[in-house]
Amino acid sequence: MTDAAPRALVVGASRNLGLGLVRELVARGWDVVGTVRGDRRTGLHDLADAHPGRVRIEQLDTTVPAEIDALRDRLEPASLDLLVVNAGITDADVPAAEVDDDVFARVMLTNALAPVRVVERLSDRVASRGTVAVMSSRQGSVSLNTRGGHEVYRASKSALNQLVRSYDARRTDERTLVLVHPGWVQTDLGGEGAPLTVEQSVPGILDMLEKHAGDGGLQFRNHLDEVVAW
Repeated sequence: MTDAAPRALVVGASRNLGLGLVRELVARGWDVVGTVRGDRRTGLHDLADAHPGRVRIEQLDTTVPAEIDALRDRLEPASLDLLVVNAGITDADVPAAEVDDDVFARVMLTNALAPVRVVERLSDRVASRGTVAVMSSRQGSVSLNTRGGHEVYRASKSALNQLVRSYDARRTDERTLVLVHPGWVQTDLGGEGAPLTVEQSVPGILDMLEKHAGDGGLQFRNHLDEVVAW
């Protein structure tokens, strides 16, 4: 990685939005560290092969605190300009009362608690005026929930938003903190019927993050740079 290029860490970069973010960041001149779970080959490995020295791969399961701490130890303090925490799973679209306890716990752990743990443990690896972005969803908005559906997934994103807001309330640093709604995107979560492709969503996300770099505080915005209601 080069000294002059800005540096980003994308947590959850093996495919879909995470991989798209790494690809776009590299195209914009960034050096990127991307994380994958396990040791299987992914699209991120292909991207790293195509851009030697520009993309570095780290292994991380965000639900395992020891792995977060190990990654922290491999990163220098204030060595990043941008941290993107991209994690999410879903469950069957059924009423919450019909969801098994273990499924509920897994979705909440992966979508809400684990991302906040990453932010807590890795934020000081971001420069003092850098940006920490957490992938959320419009479905986490309580005030915008007029249709229901995907109840546990919605609840997990609402919990994520609340936890990030609590973190923001007690922190004292000047980093910009952004909860990101990427739009309805054709991913495993969004489905094939979603109106946006990853390639359409990602440039808007990065344009928005670059525009608000240095703002400080917490914002909840979408890929069009629109404020999302809590």
